[in-house]
Amino acid sequence: MKAIKLLLLLTFLFAGITNLKAQDDITKTKKLYVITKNDGAQYTGYIKSQDAREIYLESNSIGDVIIPKHEILKIEEIKSGEIDNKGNFMGKTIFSTRYFITTNGLPIEKGESYVQWNWYGPDFEFSIGKNFGIGLMTSWVGIPIIGTVKYAIPIKENISFGIGALVGTGSWVLPEYGGFLPYGVFTLGNYTSNINFSAGYGAVFFDGDTEGRALMSVAGISKVSNKISLVFDSFIAPSFSANKDAFALIIPGIRWQVENKSAFQFGFGGIYADNEFLPVPIPMVQWFRKIN
Repeated sequence: MKAIKLLLLLTFLFAGITNLKAQDDITKTKKLYVITKNDGAQYTGYIKSQDAREIYLESNSIGDVIIPKHEILKIEEIKSGEIDNKGNFMGKTIFSTRYFITTNGLPIEKGESYVQWNWYGPDFEFSIGKNFGIGLMTSWVGIPIIGTVKYAIPIKENISFGIGALVGTGSWVLPEYGGFLPYGVFTLGNYTSNINFSAGYGAVFFDGDTEGRALMSVAGISKVSNKISLVFDSFIAPSFSANKDAFALIIPGIRWQVENKSAFQFGFGGIYADNEFLPVPIPMVQWFRKIN
């Protein structure tokens, strides 16, 4: 079982690094752009020339094309993490900052927001400043209520760091219960392929007592087509003392990018506890929806 988990992790890591290298090789040769027309059509390629009336584009799909400027909605330069190994535009989405349950060091663009609908409740995330976001998650009955905050720190291309915290309460049923989880994240990769390492310390208070322990996670995502990504997430409570057993939740899955504003995610989890690995009978089913 340990060999299987290690194989899954290495597969994601290898896929992400291979994809990043191929993308970097492409972008070193040409500066690519994606042109979006007013009718939603997109063309990806190299701008050979342009004037006040039109753009002459060497596209990846249909060859040379001339696009009148009055038909163009926007022109965007493509970064290395937004193309596949053939040079086709794959794009990035706001949901790339999340896996199943953990986050990474990539920021949400300023002014953007989304909701992650889970079978157990919603999770709202908002960007209120450059690289700074806040959120709120709960169950359908409002127990618990957890606030989130994260500050993303881009170090260089394909390397990001972030710090954040979760603060929760038992809300209207158990107001005397609560918790606090400060954490840090380190991300290698971009919005289409990455691997993430996070660590923090979770503390729970109840009836005047406090109990806590170290927590960590390894997660990753690898976009294998324009709409499909492989996703891996984990939540690990290691054992550093004889009176605390190790615990881990492992979740591999698939994300289907329905459109730019929504994505569907599905996965099955497994729990490691008491030196056993047991499958979770209830699947992780999530729907991401961009709010603005």
